[in-house]
Amino acid sequence: MNIDGKTILYTGAAGGLGLTTTLTLMERGATVVAVDNDPAKIARLEDEAASAQSGKLVVLRTDMSDLGRFRSDIERVSETVGGYDVVINNAAVYPSKPFDEYSIEEFQAVQRVNVDAGVVAVQVALPSMRAKNWGRIVNISSITFYGGWALLAPYVASKGALVGLTRAWAREFGPYGITANAISPGAFPTDAEKIHPDPEGYSRFVLDHQAVKRRGNALDIANAISFLASKESGFITGQVLNVDGGWVMH
Repeated sequence: MNIDGKTILYTGAAGGLGLTTTLTLMERGATVVAVDNDPAKIARLEDEAASAQSGKLVVLRTDMSDLGRFRSDIERVSETVGGYDVVINNAAVYPSKPFDEYSIEEFQAVQRVNVDAGVVAVQVALPSMRAKNWGRIVNISSITFYGGWALLAPYVASKGALVGLTRAWAREFGPYGITANAISPGAFPTDAEKIHPDPEGYSRFVLDHQAVKRRGNALDIANAISFLASKESGFITGQVLNVDGGWVMH
């Protein structure tokens, strides 16, 4: 998977799935502009990236819920790295409670980080991609989009919006050599799963639904992202790749 020399804007890059993916992309020769705002996770990422044999890490600590600041920050970094070749929209917030208990402001706050910030990221990256006649957009959706999970309405709505944007961007940007795809991770053991009241029971539930009888790991996602970010995936666009051990099949 050829991503050597590519510059990747990656939101939520220091989290559970993000850290491994960031290191994997670096190992394959990419410069990763890692957007996150968790000091502890950023420190761990920087520590592990220090021993990387190739690639480059640029950490951008910013508040993605402040869309104006976020745009300004990634524009500033874009000027220093020569534009972005790849955008990975991964950052997300995931509150959990009954639908009728969400205020509209809480609902909109989820969309602002999970969707609107991704729109800003693509708008900032697009001029450089068009100029190069090459680009990759990878949106991280979720298995929850297919149903079966209660109490996550704003999160599920945001992940559905990313699927819609994937298809709209694929159609609109295709003439410029830019592809847009989504990855829908299954139930991975990350921070998001820790909100479940019965982790062991939930793990059994996951394995019962999967065709592959093991829990997914971060490298499963890292490899899928690496492929969709590479030149080898150039004839694939507008698609949702389910990385879920065979939970959802279409």
